[in-house]
Amino acid sequence: MARLQIRSGEVSITIELLDTPTARALRAAAPFESRASTWGEEVYFTTPVTVALEAEARQTVAPGTVCFWTEGDALALPFGRTPISTDEQSTLANPCNVLGHIVGDCRVLANVRPGAAIRVEAD
Repeated sequence: MARLQIRSGEVSITIELLDTPTARALRAAAPFESRASTWGEEVYFTTPVTVALEAEARQTVAPGTVCFWTEGDALALPFGRTPISTDEQSTLANPCNVLGHIVGDCRVLANVRPGAAIRVEAD
């Protein structure tokens, strides 16, 4: 299974990717760097990838699901509730392509601050 490593300061997570067009494009673009933004319990950041919305795109996902926000060319990493969540699921700003999941405890993303440097590498 293809993986990505994402690092920001002391935070390091592994992502297991599904075999989707967006996941393949993101992995091919690695390595790259960005800056973190947050929205509730979600970290997101721009990428060098531009793709279309896939048929399986979803707006509500389980925390730890790795998503690609096509409207912002950004990777979205929800680890809990967002400002528009109505339950314990993560409700994204718009439907997003689902790329995979975070291996281990996704709550470590709570330690990523807005503006922090992010590095994405293929594993």
